[in-house]
This record gives sequence, structure tokens and C-alpha cells, in this order.
Amino acid sequence: MLKKNVGGIDRVLRIVVGLALIAGFFLNTDATYRWLYLIGIVPLLTGLLSTCPVYSLLGISTCPMKRT
Repeated sequence: MLKKNVGGIDRVLRIVVGLALIAGFFLNTDATYRWLYLIGIVPLLTGLLSTCPVYSLLGISTCPMKRT
């Protein structure tokens, strides 16, 4: 399984932005660039799964630190 590296506010923002872009796909009537809204799938999935491959490559994590 992938390591979780997206947490809290970052996760909520990704889900909201992803849903907004996908809603734009269905609400936009201009067929020329309508497909660009489908990019919203990426932040939606990374938010729902709490993991981001780009964060993994860069060694970034927005998850809270675990206390020992």
C-alpha cells in the first residue's frame, strides 16, 4: 500500500478542488476545452487516498507527526 503523505487541510482542499473541477466538466457547455476539467480527477483521488506520488518523490508530507 502507498504511504500516506497528505493530511488535514491539504486533503480537504484537494477533494474540494477536485469536485469543483469535475462539476465544471458537467456544467460547462463549451465543448472545446471541456475535457480540461477532467484534471480534477487527480486532486480528488490524491485527497481520497491521502497519498500523492509527487510528494513522495520530493520527500514532502503534510500528515501530522506521530507522537511516541
